[in-house]
Amino acid sequence: MVAYVRTVKTSSGATAVQIVWSTRRGSRQIEHLGSAHHDGEVEALKAAARQRLAEGQGALDLGLNPVGVDGEPLEIVASKSSHLWEAMCRAYQVLGFDTVAGGDEVLRDLVLARIIEPTSKADSLRVLCETGIEPVDYRTVTRRLPIIAKPAVRQALSAACAARAGLGPASLVLYDISTLYFETDAGDGFREPGFSKERRLEAQITIGLLTDATGFPLAVEAFEGNKAETATMLPVINAFKTAHNLTDVTVVADAGMISEANQIALQASGLSFILGTKIPYVPDAVTRWRQKHPGEDIPDGQVFTQPWPATTGEKARGIPDRVIYYQYRHDRARRALGGIDQQIAKAERAVDGHAPVKRNRFIKLTGATKSVNGDLEAKARGLAGLKGYADVEVMPTGGGSCLVGAVPRLDSSA
Repeated sequence: MVAYVRTVKTSSGATAVQIVWSTRRGSRQIEHLGSAHHDGEVEALKAAARQRLAEGQGALDLGLNPVGVDGEPLEIVASKSSHLWEAMCRAYQVLGFDTVAGGDEVLRDLVLARIIEPTSKADSLRVLCETGIEPVDYRTVTRRLPIIAKPAVRQALSAACAARAGLGPASLVLYDISTLYFETDAGDGFREPGFSKERRLEAQITIGLLTDATGFPLAVEAFEGNKAETATMLPVINAFKTAHNLTDVTVVADAGMISEANQIALQASGLSFILGTKIPYVPDAVTRWRQKHPGEDIPDGQVFTQPWPATTGEKARGIPDRVIYYQYRHDRARRALGGIDQQIAKAERAVDGHAPVKRNRFIKLTGATKSVNGDLEAKARGLAGLKGYADVEVMPTGGGSCLVGAVPRLDSSA
């Protein structure tokens, strides 16, 4: 049971002081202490209510003089989240960021404040105050920004991350991009409208993130909002490779990130790549397994291997032979089959005339005749739970299991 003091206005215009006793079930008991028309009388009733609540409760003697004889609580003059701040400062130091930009404390405070609460630079000062840290003046922040924003600082942070990751001669790196939107009506050459998965029209910039195989960030770069996603990868990876003297780098990315031109350029740069690939039909390796194990579910985590020789035209364009690894996950299949069931139910209602025909891949239109596409449904159910990964070079230690574990970590890092 929880008790608290409240005040309410009565029909006569007086202020009533009450103690409310409430339980988790929602029931309440109200104890009325009295009503008053003047502020002094109201405060006296509130003090009596607090004393009523404190009856029978012991008090820890801190050797401090009470603020008032009426039982008023001591005034809180300051607070500090010491354990939180000290732990974050220690992590900042372990990563080697404390030596960047001459140990700039403004940079450190802005970084840690945004970890506590992602917000604007100006509002970060409020977060620092609430944490118990004395912030600098906002004018100091604006004076420091031109120094903090220099490429040398970003390169130093990237070097600290690379040193912490312990990259070796042969490195597996993951790359993906995201976008940041701005509330502006017109582009300025950098913030520009571009491709948006959310179909947004605002000006944006493109952020490229490079991580190691565990998802630990190594480098981040910003690009124009209208720059093609596939054109952002090579500059980031080549600059990182040069900066850290890496000779053998394998790039992991989604299929949409690596165009055919990028594949050829990666080969020319001495880079190999692993990419998530679309599955247009049920792979032969999966079909053979199901024929040998009729009526059985594919084991969770099962990996199927299927060579994928390049065609004559692909070889002429510099595209090498590949090996595709298909991984099956129970949880992925559960989500996919649930979505298929929902779409089939909607398609059946549309076919029966109980719902309008909207975008639904399982509705087949033959002239004016509507029907549920059973072949497409069977194909979708056969692919549920499968995801493909293509590799063009020698596999890292761990084989296919190592490969299929890399791409999902990219999604959670970006």
